[in-house]
Amino acid sequence: MSPVGLGKLLAQLPKVQDANLLVGFDKSDDAGVYRLSEDQAIVVTADIITPPVDDPFLFGQIAAANSLSDIYAMGGQPVTCLNLAG
Repeated sequence: MSPVGLGKLLAQLPKVQDANLLVGFDKSDDAGVYRLSEDQAIVVTADIITPPVDDPFLFGQIAAANSLSDIYAMGGQPVTCLNLAG
């Protein structure tokens, strides 16, 4: 799906009314940010990518770097990771 198509689809969804949601899907960002307390928030991201290489180990490194970069871009510190393989 193109970014424009995705934007149109997301614009049709109801807006989330939650003061703790700092960055939601209404922003064009790679991760969401939700405030847990006055001085702590959680940054959440999920990516689906097609393997650009045949080596599973190298693909894992690429997938991890792709997701971790989203966390770092939001100023977060990674503490856990989940990989979904299809």
